[in-house]
Amino acid sequence: MHILTIGGSPSHPSRSAALLDTCRAKLQLHGLTTDNITVRDLNAEELIQGRFDGSSLKAAFAQVAAADGIIIATPVYKAAYTGVLKAFFDLMPANVLGGKVILPIALGGSLAHSLVIEYALRPVLTAMGANHILQGVYLIDKQLAYSADSAGVEFASQEAEEQIKMALEEFQAQLKQIAGHSQQ
Repeated sequence: MHILTIGGSPSHPSRSAALLDTCRAKLQLHGLTTDNITVRDLNAEELIQGRFDGSSLKAAFAQVAAADGIIIATPVYKAAYTGVLKAFFDLMPANVLGGKVILPIALGGSLAHSLVIEYALRPVLTAMGANHILQGVYLIDKQLAYSADSAGVEFASQEAEEQIKMALEEFQAQLKQIAGHSQQ
């Protein structure tokens, strides 16, 4: 199984990127191979000008197509996922997410935006062909502690750590279930 994480933060360093580092490390302990796309690192001109055939976008789209499962993490800005992530989604090939297990993760400043996954992220993922979207995880920034100098996060809340642990377990179970169906 090949897992791709997609980081939607325009900032560096970022909590969402550090959380994806932690998720990849946990999945690798279970024998899964992982790769990462950080959308802010893609060629900005290709993203803004909609150059589907640009080299950085073509490489990113190939990574998406090759993945069995995708974890997407984004901070919440203005009650939605980030604009840089939206630009990337807008350029993705149609139905590229079909047949993949998708785990959305959003990080916000308060519980006020806790429905961002259901009302902003899930509809666009569905429009891109995703049919195995997990419930997802919404965390508040203060539940994570991280340092720009180290990979991964430390959980400042046992509840947040448990949410991520359970989400990754469900993610792996869904991957196995889909793989089992495709082999039949």
